[in-house]
Amino acid sequence: MIKKIALASMVLLTVAQAKDYGTVNGEKITETDISVTIGQTGMKYETLDDTMKKRVLEMVVDRKLLTQEAEKSGIDKTEAYTSQLKSLKRDLALDMWMKKEMKTLEEGISKEKLQKFYKDNKPQFSTVKKLQARHILIMADEKKLSKEEMAKAKTKAEALIKELDGAKDKKAKFIELAKSKSEGPSGKDGGDLGWFELGRMVPEFSTAADALKVGEYTKTPVKTQFGYHIIMLDDRKEATLKPFEKVEEQIRVQLSGQEFAGKMKAKTDELRKAAKIELK
Repeated sequence: MIKKIALASMVLLTVAQAKDYGTVNGEKITETDISVTIGQTGMKYETLDDTMKKRVLEMVVDRKLLTQEAEKSGIDKTEAYTSQLKSLKRDLALDMWMKKEMKTLEEGISKEKLQKFYKDNKPQFSTVKKLQARHILIMADEKKLSKEEMAKAKTKAEALIKELDGAKDKKAKFIELAKSKSEGPSGKDGGDLGWFELGRMVPEFSTAADALKVGEYTKTPVKTQFGYHIIMLDDRKEATLKPFEKVEEQIRVQLSGQEFAGKMKAKTDELRKAAKIELK
């Protein structure tokens, strides 16, 4: 398959070249030769330093010498060569025809259709809101604790908020209290929860965190199924929507790909009905 791709590349690339790279036994070294040699690496010959350029040219020379030797051997007169060449031509014909069909579909998609898809699928081109927060958790499961025990847990959380209120450096104090008083697993990290999407947290927590400004903390304990939280918001990233102009070509490729798959399926179904197929 790799050989077929390489041969197809040689067929498709133009032979007429302006630059002079030298010759091998009188045969010119062309840009096509260089492209075939380094094409799959993604490198561009013009951007290489002199050492790398020389190495590439040496590779081209080796390839040309071996190709010339192969031609002199008469391999192109063998049945195997003829068979593979025929297969290559068929593959190349299919490849070029499919690319032509795809291009026709791409060019046929109107801007109105692209804009409608964009409007109907905005979440696909959006980033959701994210918050970066930390918390201090006083664990309290009301299914297991009495009302008195729940009240004590809430009072404990309220006392920590008072300590925060009296601190000059609120964030440093928050981290200190989280490490020493939090009963959640993030306590050892100063209560740091990192970045999270709102849907990752229980609703009560997300709502309270989202209502804060950066640097603020909740002034009353936030009750969830896990207990009472004191939440500090470190940062936020608002939801964003990529402008249509930035994703227009992406949508065109996506829609034409979908249409192309449907068109090819319809074409093969049509051809199957008219074809004589015998499988064993």
